[in-house]
Amino acid sequence: MPSLRRTDAPALDPGLRGARGAITLANAKVNLVLRVLAREPTGYHQLATLFARITLSDHVSVRVDTGNRSLTCDGPAMPAGGLGPPEENLAWRAASAFAEHGWPRRFSITISKNIPVGAGLGGGSADAGAVLRILSALRPTPLPAMLVASMAAQLGADVSFLAAESPMALAWGRGERLLALPPLPSAQCWVLVPPFAVSTREAYTWLDDERSANRPSPRPPMSAEALGSWDAIAALAANDFGPVVARRHPSLAQALDHLRARGARVALLAGSGSSVFGVFDPPIMLHDLAAPPELGRWIETATMADVVPLRPID
Repeated sequence: MPSLRRTDAPALDPGLRGARGAITLANAKVNLVLRVLAREPTGYHQLATLFARITLSDHVSVRVDTGNRSLTCDGPAMPAGGLGPPEENLAWRAASAFAEHGWPRRFSITISKNIPVGAGLGGGSADAGAVLRILSALRPTPLPAMLVASMAAQLGADVSFLAAESPMALAWGRGERLLALPPLPSAQCWVLVPPFAVSTREAYTWLDDERSANRPSPRPPMSAEALGSWDAIAALAANDFGPVVARRHPSLAQALDHLRARGARVALLAGSGSSVFGVFDPPIMLHDLAAPPELGRWIETATMADVVPLRPID
């Protein structure tokens, strides 16, 4: 198996150092394995997960030669009520955290949303990760990599991975401890977005309630060496949230059964929901998927073998 590398922070691109701005694709993620471990006294849970980037993505650009601080969001995945106050947006919070270290004083962020909001695909985290990648590359004097990694970890469980330069990684803790894995060949991925949301807080509560009554069964160990092929991943693929969320939303169980019946090598809930996904090799067409339309909206995407680079803005 090829050598592994630790992933702590965005890689720095000296070709962008001092530029006025940059743009990139902020890729969504799926969890090919998601194990919810011990609950800390703070209420947070430890995790062990296998992250994979997918081609479904938002477009994120950042400029630092602006007169004030601004955030603009649009695009087909924007919810009807918008994304709320800019100060609550993860991309804004990422730029503000970066600015606390002396640069930039002002910034302008533009996001075109394609990743469904609240679907367990890490859309907000992807935007924040892209902002950290861009600002790390633009800053005239680089910040220490571990400092940027700490910013990402404080923003959310998915941000560390989505701010790093790896298409696939194992993660532990609250998602901040990362080990990059050699990428697997890209595989087709069908995502179902149902017509309802699942609260992450509620999903954790459901899981804790069920575990208080039934101790979880032991799981096979998950090591980097055992994840070198799609066959190996398919043998370990599981999401601890899947059964408890599907019991509250039977249509998700129906969708997962449908994906498996159509030949998905991996079929899981995405994060804590509400979307589900299936990985197909060989790929299939939407008409072959033949999914009941009442289940929701289907999106064709794929896992990634590399990370989209940054491009300077003229």
